[in-house]
Amino acid sequence: MEGDADLIATGGKKKIKKKKRKEEPEKDDVEEEDVDDIIAEYGLENYDEDEEVSSPWDGIAGLTYYASNDDDPYITLKDEQDDSDNEDFTIKPTDNLLAVARVQQDCTLLEIHVYNEEEANFYCHHDIILPSFPLALEWLNYDPGEQQTGNMLAVSSMEPTIDLWDLDVIDCLEPTFTLGTKVKKSKKKKNSATAAGHTDAVLDLSWNKEARNVLASGSADFTIGLWDLSQGTMVTSIRQHKEKVQTLEWHPFEAQSLLSGSFDQTVKVYDCRCPNDTHKTWQLKGEIERVTWNHFSPFHYLASTDQGFVYYVDARMDKPVFTLSAHDKAVTGLRLSSQVPGLLVTSSADKAFKVWDIENNKPECILDKQLGMGELQCVADNPDAAFVFAIGGESALKVWDIRESAAVRKHFEGRNGSNLVNGAEVPMDVDAVSMGSLSLQPKDSQPQSKDLDKCQTEEKKKKKKKKKKKPMGTQ
Repeated sequence: MEGDADLIATGGKKKIKKKKRKEEPEKDDVEEEDVDDIIAEYGLENYDEDEEVSSPWDGIAGLTYYASNDDDPYITLKDEQDDSDNEDFTIKPTDNLLAVARVQQDCTLLEIHVYNEEEANFYCHHDIILPSFPLALEWLNYDPGEQQTGNMLAVSSMEPTIDLWDLDVIDCLEPTFTLGTKVKKSKKKKNSATAAGHTDAVLDLSWNKEARNVLASGSADFTIGLWDLSQGTMVTSIRQHKEKVQTLEWHPFEAQSLLSGSFDQTVKVYDCRCPNDTHKTWQLKGEIERVTWNHFSPFHYLASTDQGFVYYVDARMDKPVFTLSAHDKAVTGLRLSSQVPGLLVTSSADKAFKVWDIENNKPECILDKQLGMGELQCVADNPDAAFVFAIGGESALKVWDIRESAAVRKHFEGRNGSNLVNGAEVPMDVDAVSMGSLSLQPKDSQPQSKDLDKCQTEEKKKKKKKKKKKPMGTQ
């Protein structure tokens, strides 16, 4: 076999049987057959057609017995996460809402937090991106559009306008409406306000709970504006302060009485039926930071200054009842308990939070605590929980039940708000008590918004008469 192989390889003389070769197909035919095979194998003929994508679960769809997993007794792990989220999103009757303005590096947020004392819950329900840096927040349950109860929040800023947001609307991009108009820098004037509103930043807001369509605003243009929310216009501009109006508050029981404090170191009380003619002034030491009425004693109010002092004043008297050196720096927060008489809390730029007892006009410090939140900027009381306060700091927010302090629990134990004046009780034993040129009246005889409008109409008539007397060319 090896020889045969050699012969075959070398082409020797030995006879070799030749095999007949098969005819080879042409090259083009081979390529076409290969292409057809590839198309058939991968189904490329229907490549451009949309196919219905079947689910891997289609085959077992007929095996389901219960329409919902909640009905299946064998599925014990329910969708607890979804239930928890829905529960947090629902506002309960026992919940309190807290509006917080938070400034971040890239934006400014208005956060709506939910606090529940019974369940010890505190969380952010939703937030709103604000267009500008906020200076003051004021809640009101008056819906100007419907002229009924609502859940609105007024927000002021460095602009001369006031934005009103509907807190019942989630993910809203713009306020429900805006009070006032923006003024060009070239047209801004100090100590002035136009018919449309303020001409400088709005520093504080106060809603009138008795005349529910009235909102007061204090501005850096030295004026106080009284707004009729039903019309969306400023109906009165009060020009009595000589500097920026930093703080103001309506009387809790009298619709016409307004308290204000200014950088000019004065506190004023107005009868807003004729505010520019009827008011009383107290000169204090330092720029006024905060003012608040004592709802347990309607004739008295408290005022704090940038010098660290707190003044307790009887509005019928010319001098303070007492002066308290409360802090080393500006007193930025000043609130009374909603239900416990004499319980006062203060916060300050010196980073301290203090609890005071001012009952019987003898102030006593019960608690002095550093909260570790930087400079404290504001404090608010809870209308439903006597000892719960919200404190806003430079770096954090804290909602605190001050009964966690043993000293507070021991001192205020047994004291309640049984003598708290409320809307159903007449706060005074007499019909009216003189307060200089101002008169505080019982709730039954309070003027409502119509009385305010009547007075404002009379003021406008007086102004028109004065204008007629002016010579031509006088501005």
